[in-house]
Amino acid sequence: MKGLRKLSLLVAIVTMTFAVTIAAEGNKADGNKKEEKAPEKGIQFTEAKWAEILKKAKAENKIIFFDAYTTWCGPCKMMQKNVFTREDVAAVYNKNFINVKFDMESGEGLKLASKYPLEAYPTLFFINAKGKVVKQVIGYQTPEKMLDLAKSLQKKAPSAI
Repeated sequence: MKGLRKLSLLVAIVTMTFAVTIAAEGNKADGNKKEEKAPEKGIQFTEAKWAEILKKAKAENKIIFFDAYTTWCGPCKMMQKNVFTREDVAAVYNKNFINVKFDMESGEGLKLASKYPLEAYPTLFFINAKGKVVKQVIGYQTPEKMLDLAKSLQKKAPSAI
């Protein structure tokens, strides 16, 4: 009986080791597929230092759309998945704004959180090239609300704000 238990335990260990190895290889293969896929559709967020973003906004005479988020924020994740990926929203924002997003709890986001105080996440800022907030919206926004925000800001010339 003891021999049978030992054999069963050995078979279980070998089976689990085999399953873990296959799963690890599958994850490695999935990781390679991610590198080959086409760039994501949606709002194209500029990755740069804040000073460079301000310079770009001035050079292009555009307002900065700044998504202040955190990694743990559910509504932030929902906006990233359901709103920022919409073609109609992306078309308007990519054409008319310098789009940026910062995790407000790491990197340069920590410094920006002291410059642009937050009450909740997500907070969406619209900032001119001088770094002045021209509009601030707190919480989850629908695609329609995002389009309305863009239209209201487009009526104002960025250089006049």
